[in-house]
Amino acid sequence: QVQLVESGGGLVQPGGSLILSCAASGSISSISVMGWYRQAPGKERELVAQIARSGSTNYADSVKGRFTISRDNAKNTVSLQMNSLKSEDTAVYYCTAYGDVVGRYWGQGTQVTVSS
Repeated sequence: QVQLVESGGGLVQPGGSLILSCAASGSISSISVMGWYRQAPGKERELVAQIARSGSTNYADSVKGRFTISRDNAKNTVSLQMNSLKSEDTAVYYCTAYGDVVGRYWGQGTQVTVSS
């Protein structure tokens, strides 16, 4: 079992920045990829960014150049630096962890609202 706890969501004006953090605990050694998904009202959950244990990253086209994902393997944390936020970034953001043997785990989600 893996437990994920997110923090850092909130309300921000367009053009502003936020940092999301996620702390993992439990069977961490079984996890290879950590990342963030988001789900806006009426839309499907979508990948935002993910990072492998090696440090290789993958971003959704809509956030490339604005968001940066990072991972601290020693502390079992993953963070998402979000800059130049737009109203369309408004969503519930979910931390996720994946391992080939254990499957995928999800955090409880944190709301990000971009509005003036």
